[in-house]
Amino acid sequence: MDSARLVPHKNKDATSQAMQLEQLQTNAAIRGILPDALVTVVSVQWFGSEALELTYKTSAGKVANELLYRHDEARLELVEQGRPWSFDGDGALFRLVSEAHRIRLAHLFDPVLAVHTSMVDPLPHQITAVYEAMLPRQPLRFLLADDPGAGKTIMAGLLIKELVARGDLQRCLIVCPGSLAEQWQDELYRRFHLPFEILTNDKLEAARTGNWFLETNLAIARLDKLSRNEDVQQKLEIPDCRWDLVVCDEAHKLSATVFGGEARYTKRYKLGQLLSTLTRHFLLMSATPHNGKEADFQLFMALLDGDRFEGRFRDGVHTADCSDLMRRMVKERLLKFDGTPLFPERIAYTVPYQLSDPEAALYQAVTEYVREEFNRAEALENDKRAGTVGFALTILQRRLASSPEAIYQSLRRRRERLESRLRELDVLHRSGGVPPPTAALDADDLEDLEDAPEDEVATAEEAILDQATAARSMAELRIEIDTLRRLEAQALTVRRSGNDTKWMELSSLLGEVFTPAALADRIEEPKTPYGAGSIPPPTPSPHQKLVIFTEHRDTLNDLEGRITTLLGRKDAVVIIHGGIGREARLKVQESFKHDPEVQVLLATDAAGEGINLQRAHLMVNYDLPWNPNRLEQRFGRIHRIGQTEVCHLWNLVADDTREGDVYRKLLEKLEQARQALGGQVFDVLGKLQFQGKSLRELLIEAIRHGERPEVKAFLTTVLDTTLDRGHLQDLIEERVLAHDAMDASRVQRIREDMERADARRLQPHYIESFFHEAFKRLGGTAKQREPRRYEISHVPAPV
Repeated sequence: MDSARLVPHKNKDATSQAMQLEQLQTNAAIRGILPDALVTVVSVQWFGSEALELTYKTSAGKVANELLYRHDEARLELVEQGRPWSFDGDGALFRLVSEAHRIRLAHLFDPVLAVHTSMVDPLPHQITAVYEAMLPRQPLRFLLADDPGAGKTIMAGLLIKELVARGDLQRCLIVCPGSLAEQWQDELYRRFHLPFEILTNDKLEAARTGNWFLETNLAIARLDKLSRNEDVQQKLEIPDCRWDLVVCDEAHKLSATVFGGEARYTKRYKLGQLLSTLTRHFLLMSATPHNGKEADFQLFMALLDGDRFEGRFRDGVHTADCSDLMRRMVKERLLKFDGTPLFPERIAYTVPYQLSDPEAALYQAVTEYVREEFNRAEALENDKRAGTVGFALTILQRRLASSPEAIYQSLRRRRERLESRLRELDVLHRSGGVPPPTAALDADDLEDLEDAPEDEVATAEEAILDQATAARSMAELRIEIDTLRRLEAQALTVRRSGNDTKWMELSSLLGEVFTPAALADRIEEPKTPYGAGSIPPPTPSPHQKLVIFTEHRDTLNDLEGRITTLLGRKDAVVIIHGGIGREARLKVQESFKHDPEVQVLLATDAAGEGINLQRAHLMVNYDLPWNPNRLEQRFGRIHRIGQTEVCHLWNLVADDTREGDVYRKLLEKLEQARQALGGQVFDVLGKLQFQGKSLRELLIEAIRHGERPEVKAFLTTVLDTTLDRGHLQDLIEERVLAHDAMDASRVQRIREDMERADARRLQPHYIESFFHEAFKRLGGTAKQREPRRYEISHVPAPV
């Protein structure tokens, strides 16, 4: 470093003196010949008394000449201080410069700098994920697959902050489901002071360069916004739009499927392929990366390493060790720094109930209608239309199992829409017009719909359920409308009777959870849930918090009125569903967590991702999802970091129904396995395959053909085989995917490493001392108001 540069030049009297050309003597140090540098006089040759030729040497040793005249005297300075090797530079300024360099390189002697500069209190598994599993990988191509509630957002924030501190990251893009975008933005700014911006249509249109991605270094984009909008993808694809890190949250949505030996690539998967090419570091985050099909999983892993997972997977031929590309830790193996388990135990109960005679008759009638329509749909030559009709019938069957209110409203809306369609067809037939196309979805659309935001799913389901029909003529349509009219009247009778056995079971359970004395006059004697494990149910208390999940908005609205009446207070119940905006959802979440008057949260699967509900430790699945991954996602809302109580989950299952029998046997087997294998059985729900069939396919099989003896035998056999304790143990071992565990000795080593890092880190008083001195030197003023708090009244322009 040139020591002369440490000398301030504004005060000319302190560092130089006015000079004349006669003062240019050999070895004199002169400023003004070269910009911002000193030269040393070698020789001077005069031409008369008004001009001379100056020969000088630069600090680099280069010799040069220049003609000088009297009018040049004003720009020349004879330097008396700051000569090379004179040791008279500004020591205080030199200390500030060196201290600035030391702070900039703080990560070299503080190995966990991001931890010490963020508002987080990380846990052992988070430290190992960031500093042992991810940071050493250059470039990073990684799948972080820890269980729900393990704090993957914190791990991603620490990684980003650490890469920024090390000068390895300037541009970062986070891709996540739409409902989680604001939560990512809040967490990253509040905990890590990282100012991410969320992509919106307004920002796209207002971009100065025409490409918002080029102007924004820290960006958050909604998954479906990118996957469905080709114009936005084109902006991402331009050569200059490169990223240092791309993070994909809930990355299992970027999935492809193999069906009939052929890979089907969804729009989301194609987006994942694009993002993989745009970045140096690529991080996928998902608690449920494996859907039970190895071929699908290997397609998913191809996003990280296309060479290794290239080609068609064949069972028994292809194997791949993923341990260098991913990490998965299950909740039961996570520990705190003191060596105690991080998560309390979790236990599920199966609560069976018997349908009343009118309910059983309604169930039988609607199921028969669904079976007949399935058979008619299979006869259609249009596969796309047949798939859409099948999807509509599946929705109807699930609403039948949900509540009398849900099935009545669904039948009524379907009947009204088909009547309207019949009138349109009649008019077109008379006028000779062509009927408009009905709603139809291909395999990609159905795949996208499986993981789409709930409000979009609800809208699509209504359109499909109300329009999709297997009727090929107006006569067939009239017959179907007559059937629907009869079923609607039957459902209305059940609804008006008030004899809802599922609700009675829930009201009985509410009595057990809260205060039986206060509810004794409204409910029957509480029953002990079936399948209770080694841990007794919670002690009744009016201060308990309970989360109830349902699948359908009609059921949710019905339950809200019933529970409000039962508890006697309208403010005791709050609701979350896909149609509620972000601000309202946050308000509901906060009131449930902090308002003692709020006892019950009623939610659809809109609350199944990205919402922290560990204030409660009790949950009821009023409706059971046909995607078993949803069970784990729901349970993960309460069974997450910060939970201190044993978590209890009740699953309501109808006896003597085809899908109920399958689900009850599934849950009973899982409970038996849980007692033997621990809570890890919840981690394999999404991976269960029943002789190549998913749970959804198994339930549809039961609905369509469950009365056949051979199908009954098949269902019993496949459930017993799949849920055998040995098979589940193998699944648990396989589900680890990358064998990574955390024992007490490892936690002890991490704690010791953290203590050493804390001793070596850049202490806050060094930062404070540097700031005060540098701020004052630049012209700023800061006055102390109280200890460790200052008022800044003037900020200088350079800052």
